[in-house]
Amino acid sequence: MPMAELTQPEVYSPRSLQLWRTLLNWLAFFFQIFAQILRALGHQPLLSSSSSSSTTHAFKPLPVAELPEQDSPAAVEIPAAATVSVSDSDHSSEKLTVVLDLDETLVCAYETSSLPAVVRNQATEGGLKWFELECVSSDKECEGKPKVNYVTVFERPGLHEFLKELSEFADLILFTAGLEGYARPLVDRIDTENRFSLRLYRPSTTSTEYREHVKDLSCISRNPCRIVIVDNNPFSFLLQPLNGIPCIPFSAGQPHDTQLLDVILPLLKHLSQQKDVRPALYERFHMPEWFQKQGIPYSG
Repeated sequence: MPMAELTQPEVYSPRSLQLWRTLLNWLAFFFQIFAQILRALGHQPLLSSSSSSSTTHAFKPLPVAELPEQDSPAAVEIPAAATVSVSDSDHSSEKLTVVLDLDETLVCAYETSSLPAVVRNQATEGGLKWFELECVSSDKECEGKPKVNYVTVFERPGLHEFLKELSEFADLILFTAGLEGYARPLVDRIDTENRFSLRLYRPSTTSTEYREHVKDLSCISRNPCRIVIVDNNPFSFLLQPLNGIPCIPFSAGQPHDTQLLDVILPLLKHLSQQKDVRPALYERFHMPEWFQKQGIPYSG
């Protein structure tokens, strides 16, 4: 063998290098898998741990009402004495009393001078019925004469049919926080059939520590089982939260609104068949919890 061949360093072939690299890659891969298994085992509870300890720290879903347990629906109780106020024989003879708000519930009104023409045109094109009204303001002119305001009123779709059908099974009462000088001529226009047996204006509202112009239903009826109020402002019935229906506010930009005939009227028909409206209204709206979220406690 030539001396030159003996003194040359040993050289691996390219194929040998590829095999070694492949082997090292596999070893590194298996090492990573083994390390992940060890880390996962380290986070598992010991086999000797009791099942009760693992469930103690488990997360629980939030309550549906997102309120503390003492404020949950089960904590609100309807007075038992009132739930049996009418017997089967009296049920058909005692009509349901329905108290209706005016602005943004039955109509929406705008001061004519400040109403953009585009709003009036869009409402008219959408089919909304409207009329202009002169009403006496509580403000006085410089000569001491009562000031007259000009108002454009848009009727909520289905208003007249709603009042007609509702009057067939309920006693209707209008209760608005508006002043009589504005509200009285307005109601005269929408209630030509005198379906409202009583009209109450701002002086009939009361003030509480939480809100002003609250509508106290106890001044209308002593029987809370057979009276309900429909109002776009829930704070109006904060004294009787179990008797309220919070409706969607109405504006001139809603020409295709169907709340009166498709939502409110069917609900009122259902309530007219109940001995006590409050359980059904509570199940649907949970108003006491809503008021609690606003910082107004439920007094029962």
